[in-house]
Amino acid sequence: MIGRFKAQQEVFFGTFDGKYVHRNEITYEFEDVTVLAPTCPSKIVCVGLNYIDHALELKEPVPAKPVLFLKPSTSVIGPGENIVYPISSERIDYEGELGVVIGQRCKNVVNPEQVILGYTCFNDVTARDLQKEDGQWTRAKSFDSFAPVGPFVSTNLDPRNVAIKTRVNGRLKQSSNTRDLIFDVDYLIKFISRIMTLETGDIIATGTPRGVGQLRAGDVVEVEIPGVGTLSNEVISEAAVAF
Repeated sequence: MIGRFKAQQEVFFGTFDGKYVHRNEITYEFEDVTVLAPTCPSKIVCVGLNYIDHALELKEPVPAKPVLFLKPSTSVIGPGENIVYPISSERIDYEGELGVVIGQRCKNVVNPEQVILGYTCFNDVTARDLQKEDGQWTRAKSFDSFAPVGPFVSTNLDPRNVAIKTRVNGRLKQSSNTRDLIFDVDYLIKFISRIMTLETGDIIATGTPRGVGQLRAGDVVEVEIPGVGTLSNEVISEAAVAF
């Protein structure tokens, strides 16, 4: 698996074999490195309502074409970092998803497999009350820390058959499989790349299944994908953050 790490004040990309982290000719004990968000995207392209059961859950029509929105790069955090609950919102929700990491700059993609670096866990944290208040999604999706991603990027998954589980404080909240996607990964990459150029490291967040729900300060939310690992983040109040 591919990851991004920090050791001795230096940040680097490397591979994790389940026990050790390898960087060129250097091998680190896993306990001696900090795992960071595995990519530094220029943008995150998210897909809304991409599971029928989630569309029904929100009482929204099932889309005929992908519904897209963007998250800024400043919303990215890695495993173990805190999701900050903004004081301007009264409800934030988790949304566990499969993230697709782009491996090369591309436009008008014909063969999606050629431009995919790999797959990771993603949490599309959303201020649900602000989403409803605004009637569009930018503010609700874009707060700093609202895009947890990681822990690693797997190059060996079949995106047509990926299990996704989300837990809050150890309790299972979401359990689904990408077999149930309305628009699969290949379709999404072709569709999105006809609209915008995708840069190396960009993330496509493929949508969340049913079971989204509320987070509160003190909660620990986990998104788990076999072959990638578990992305775990604690929620803290903005009032507790020193600026």
